Amino acid sequence: MNTKLHAICDSQGRPLNLFATAGQVSDYIGARALLSSLPKVDWLLGDRGYDADWFREALKDKGIRACIPGRKQRKKAVKYDKRRYKRRNRIEIMFGRLKDWRRVATRYDRCPKVFLSAIALATTVIYWL
Repeated sequence: MNTKLHAICDSQGRPLNLFATAGQVSDYIGARALLSSLPKVDWLLGDRGYDADWFREALKDKGIRACIPGRKQRKKAVKYDKRRYKRRNRIEIMFGRLKDWRRVATRYDRCPKVFLSAIALATTVIYWL
């Protein structure tokens, strides 16, 4: 029962959209699911797990510049703005604050829908109320 949580956050680290996948599933699945709900932004900061040529092209088609470091297995290195990438810590802080909620950190719920509902409730209370 391992779970990955994918999130779209604003510039202040507040979650706008959430998507949960099984732990063994690639990050590309989460990227594909959240791609259609991306807001109008100039930059997207992402983890190495989201480094894919098709994802970079999809972002480019939407007019979004990607700040995603390349995977280590990549034959041709990808340039990214290292200074801008340091701002991704806001997203990591958001995940840390979510884990302050015991129900989210320990995943009491077996049903993925109930677990995602608990996460949505936690994000609403932490960031939007």
